[in-house]
Amino acid sequence: MHFATKKVIIYIRSGGLDGPPVKIVSIYITGFYVKKALNRAAKEILVSAGLRRTGGRVEILEVLQQAKMPLNQEEIQAQLDRDLNRTTVYRTLESFIQAGLVHRCFVRERAWHYELAHNCRPLQCHPHFTCTNCDRTLCLKDVFLPLVKDIPDGFIIQRQQVRIEGLCPNCS
Repeated sequence: MHFATKKVIIYIRSGGLDGPPVKIVSIYITGFYVKKALNRAAKEILVSAGLRRTGGRVEILEVLQQAKMPLNQEEIQAQLDRDLNRTTVYRTLESFIQAGLVHRCFVRERAWHYELAHNCRPLQCHPHFTCTNCDRTLCLKDVFLPLVKDIPDGFIIQRQQVRIEGLCPNCS
């Protein structure tokens, strides 16, 4: 029996947001073993980030691994198999942010959305594209924009996020 594989590279930072980048390679196997492969990858990522491997953390990380776009807390909670309360999900997401596994972005509906940090840097996240027709928000993980440098005196950049609006390939 042959299963096609897809290799995904996830970058995290050891020691939180200021630590050096650490590369972890996760292999997702299509077909019957997807859940098992996601579970194994999630556990490895948590251990590498210095976080305990609780069932809730593993499952939330699996949801984010499978997400094709940033998700808000309610969307994450709706995809969980176990019944975790809102506070637990929120605290788990915050611990992922502190560990550099996940970042939050403000993309739509006036709510924070969460996604894996991928190859984002502490000061700069990859750009997001929001379609003005279908309202989908997509990650542009392979697009790198320079960090803004010429800002007035007295301002300190804590994080740069870019949202591009227009028509996605399906709507154009």
